[in-house]
Amino acid sequence: MATKVTFTLSADVVADATEGLLLGEFNNWDQANGISLKKQKDGSLKAIANLEAGRTYQYRYLLSDGRWVNDDKAETFAFAHGFAVENCVITVPVVEPKEVKAKKVAVKKAEPKAAAIADDLTKIEGIGKKINELLAAENIISFKELSKLSAKKLKAILEAAGTKFAMHNPASWPKQAKLAAAGKWDELATLQKELVAGK
Repeated sequence: MATKVTFTLSADVVADATEGLLLGEFNNWDQANGISLKKQKDGSLKAIANLEAGRTYQYRYLLSDGRWVNDDKAETFAFAHGFAVENCVITVPVVEPKEVKAKKVAVKKAEPKAAAIADDLTKIEGIGKKINELLAAENIISFKELSKLSAKKLKAILEAAGTKFAMHNPASWPKQAKLAAAGKWDELATLQKELVAGK
């Protein structure tokens, strides 16, 4: 469920900038999809974004004077590997819906869903510890989930994370993940002997 979140950058940080963009994991750090910051009477910049409740996002501000700046009121910060910078971190709270009294209706109890179990994605040729962490940040934690993604989608995730990751070719990852999800380890090993760095 989307929740409206207000981002405000104080006038002290804004300084002489007249406008800016809010960029982060919620828009893949893409300036074309950046959320515009509006100048306020007090000199601050403000933006409202619709973000998914219960998720944690990293973000920063790109100001019109070319500066990348952090939110001085951010909850916490995370080091961006490969970029030597810290990103702001926000966790969007889950808003509990208000209770509405309703008539009791007999309903079959649904089977409880099994909690998602994280697989060791580093067993896929071409995925190391850092890429495993990157995929986990995108909620891709199992072989089954990885097998359903296209190489194009995986490439977009890698490119959004920077040049250090963009050089990797994920073309074979879904096929490898499908074999791993099915427990076909011998077939996976045979396939991996033919691969070099996941290609």
